Amino acid sequence: MQAHELKSSARKKSKKIGRGGKRGTTSGRGTKGQGAHGKKKDPLFEGGRSTLTERLKKVRGFKSPVVKKATVTLALLEKHFEAGATVTVEELLLKRAVTKNAKRAGVKVVATGTLSKALILSKGITCSAGAKESIEKQGGKVAE
Repeated sequence: MQAHELKSSARKKSKKIGRGGKRGTTSGRGTKGQGAHGKKKDPLFEGGRSTLTERLKKVRGFKSPVVKKATVTLALLEKHFEAGATVTVEELLLKRAVTKNAKRAGVKVVATGTLSKALILSKGITCSAGAKESIEKQGGKVAE
């Protein structure tokens, strides 16, 4: 190996401006303006119009991601169940008293209407204070 065959490990810095090729220094950026001057734009900036987050605030309505429990009235229990029956979420689904979402979200019994039968509510069903009082008044039970 001779002296003229040695190569430097340090890379020489190029003095070239632009991207090279036949485009020149502006290199496809266009002349003048925000994008041509090399500044980074905020990715959420939309040129002065209302951003997506600002527009969503103005959209009417709100849907909560939290699923509400299906409500069942005492009148509905009176109609669908015999005296001494055990009320479960599966039974309510079979009798089409609640939708499929009730299995995931749960069921709550409210004190609308009257109850004249003794019913037993299973563990997966919650109830309001008035409904609990009505069920226990008829000799039924509410599982905690």
